[in-house]
Amino acid sequence: MLDIITVCGNGIGSSLMLKMKIEEICKENGIPATVQSCDFNAALSQKCDLFVTVKELADQFPADRKVAVIRSYINKKKIQEDILEILKELNNQEK
Repeated sequence: MLDIITVCGNGIGSSLMLKMKIEEICKENGIPATVQSCDFNAALSQKCDLFVTVKELADQFPADRKVAVIRSYINKKKIQEDILEILKELNNQEK
């Protein structure tokens, strides 16, 4: 099961919306995952398989973290275009 953390500046609205969209995408594609949302500062101390956020925040993560960049926190089609292949790849590594 993949452990995914969605990240926004404050960890309230945007990352929660993104969390729900990623849960839908994973379910629709048969990818088992737990998804949490949090703010950027809290995310830095977390461990997971994948962080998902916008480019402005992704650039601030340490190089050793796996970060997927999305173009929208709420547009499911764009989110799926941005991360589905990464999710599939990580899921295959887990098997």
